[in-house]
Amino acid sequence: MTSSSSPSQDTKRFAHAYPEGLRADALMEEDVAWSHEIDGERDGDQFDRSERAALRRVAGLSTELEDVTEVEYRQLRLERVVLVGVWTSGTVQDAENSLAELAALAETAGALVLDGVIQRRDKPDAATYIGSGKADELRDIVLETGADTVICDGELSPGQLIHLEDVVKVKVIDRTALILDIFAQHAKSREGKAQVALAQMQYMLPRLRGWGQSLSRQMGGGKGGGLATRGPGETKIETDRRRIREKMAKMRREIAEMKTGRDVQRQVRRRNKVPSVAIAGYTNAGKSSLLNRLTGAGVLVENALFATLDPTVRRAETPSGRLYTLADTVGFVRHLPHHLVEAFRSTMEEVGDADLILHVVDGSHPDPEEQLLAVREVIRDVGATGVPEIVVINKADAADPLTLQRLLRVEKRSIAVSARTGQGIAELLGLIDNELPRPSVEIEALVPYTHGKLVARAHTEGEVISAEHTAEGTLLKARVHEELAADLAPYVPAQAL
Repeated sequence: MTSSSSPSQDTKRFAHAYPEGLRADALMEEDVAWSHEIDGERDGDQFDRSERAALRRVAGLSTELEDVTEVEYRQLRLERVVLVGVWTSGTVQDAENSLAELAALAETAGALVLDGVIQRRDKPDAATYIGSGKADELRDIVLETGADTVICDGELSPGQLIHLEDVVKVKVIDRTALILDIFAQHAKSREGKAQVALAQMQYMLPRLRGWGQSLSRQMGGGKGGGLATRGPGETKIETDRRRIREKMAKMRREIAEMKTGRDVQRQVRRRNKVPSVAIAGYTNAGKSSLLNRLTGAGVLVENALFATLDPTVRRAETPSGRLYTLADTVGFVRHLPHHLVEAFRSTMEEVGDADLILHVVDGSHPDPEEQLLAVREVIRDVGATGVPEIVVINKADAADPLTLQRLLRVEKRSIAVSARTGQGIAELLGLIDNELPRPSVEIEALVPYTHGKLVARAHTEGEVISAEHTAEGTLLKARVHEELAADLAPYVPAQAL
């Protein structure tokens, strides 16, 4: 990072070459993100990768027409962006990490990051976010780099967006709009698309703008108006807001209907006494890779932020033979837009209803503690603070050993693993086996062969200690739940009572 050309010392500017470990290194490059030779056995065929790559934006192309006398080339132009952040608290390293994460988000969305500026202020400017003087300096940077978009590392009010655009003369978006754009690109399931659409409409509603005809009013009273139409009439922008509210109401009803199906599946698992484990964590921490390593689910794996949005539930088995479900959830990020938290609440309920949370953190990240705090804040928002938690420090093969030691010392219930190499996975499975709730009743019963369903239930719902086949039936010794214990009670030998 280099100092700005401005004589003031409260503005810091990123050079084109980002500091080591901060830049979003080739987030969209296939060879860096995933290798079939190395990762194919763990992650499966990864059919979704080719589909996503087919829609990927290509760097270095322009929108100009070339040689229109022979053929017209309309080539897609990558958005060229300048980043701007306001540093209000913490150290300069914290501010740099936040802007580097914004760069990773921008690259994931398909933009080309040209430059970045950090402005030191006690609080964001109410008019232009960074102040009028710094806004003029930002305009000069935009002209110098040829950027067409400015991305702010925070959520801007409608007034701040308008005023900053008036100064820099290019499109301005904020962090929330950028995350929503990534979600819109990556949403695949019907429920995921509906949740993203609802979040986008919630964000857009207060930011509608009106120019010219948008502020013209419908006909009010008079001869042509008829009864109950007198008054100033409704402007077009007001009509647009009403239509958006109607679409939001419809979208909420559709999401509620889809939530019913998810609730039914969850109730079936509860009825069958199958414990559930939810994988939660920061985006790009390796949650999907861990799910694939533990279950062979074949979920899409990509070195990009918010690569997977749709929750995946897979069946798994502990080393002792106990069945449980493992659910991969949407990744979290610091300052996750509240629109998304609300829209994805039904999906995040997988975390709140779990018996155990595997909190995955990227051990190779420059600030893993900040990731832990950001995820726990969202976990608290969805009401899952009472669920037991195991901190899984992933990417141990690439992490600094001192960082691993610090995290393992601070987080009492933690383990270091590498989903890529398999390091620590066996120990993690054993830890899951120990932490999952166990059946409360230990019972020994001689089950007739005509009631083999009870033995099968003991295997699926409980924990079988031993099973011996005798002439009279199956001599079963197991730990089971109270309901199954009551069904097995008639077959308990008299001497065992």
